[in-house]
Amino acid sequence: MIEYLHGELKELNPTYAVVDVAGIGYYVNISLFTFEQIKDKKDVKLFVHQIIREDSFSLYGFAGKDERNIFRLLISVSGIGAATARLMLSSLSPDDVRTAIVTNDVQRIKSVKGIGLKTAQRIIVDLKDKIDSKAEQTLIVGSESTRNEAMEALIVLGFSRKAVEKAVTKVLSSNPQASVEYIIKESFKYLT
Repeated sequence: MIEYLHGELKELNPTYAVVDVAGIGYYVNISLFTFEQIKDKKDVKLFVHQIIREDSFSLYGFAGKDERNIFRLLISVSGIGAATARLMLSSLSPDDVRTAIVTNDVQRIKSVKGIGLKTAQRIIVDLKDKIDSKAEQTLIVGSESTRNEAMEALIVLGFSRKAVEKAVTKVLSSNPQASVEYIIKESFKYLT
């Protein structure tokens, strides 16, 4: 099994990349998220998931292990194939997918082209337990003092502790190293 490819980026398109590794050019399917991560690089390292079938051998490449892990979780859901999982990761970042699953945000998942209500619900039901513990760790990565300071400021402004906790957690999920000011400003979007 191939873990990653490290080589020269010979060709790049929003849906695929050709990586030259020791004189062999590998055609690797990528998401828009990965495309954005590698578009300005000559030398790349893509973490790979390979799918082998009777009639095809496909490589899916990701700029980081986190995106590959989300991809693997998505394709474990009944009815979600590699193309749909890649489309999800082109529409939403890995953190967005994780947050949508943890917060039961059916609408966010449903916003991806080709995913209906039932499929979005199935993704949440099937993956919530698998993602929950990892997501909680990611969601609370922000420094505790920064998190607490932002929460206290919002509570002083008259918002309930429970609503503030949810809002701050959502803000930190997309930007774990956010400043107090940023957390407060972004939290207003979820509180008003």
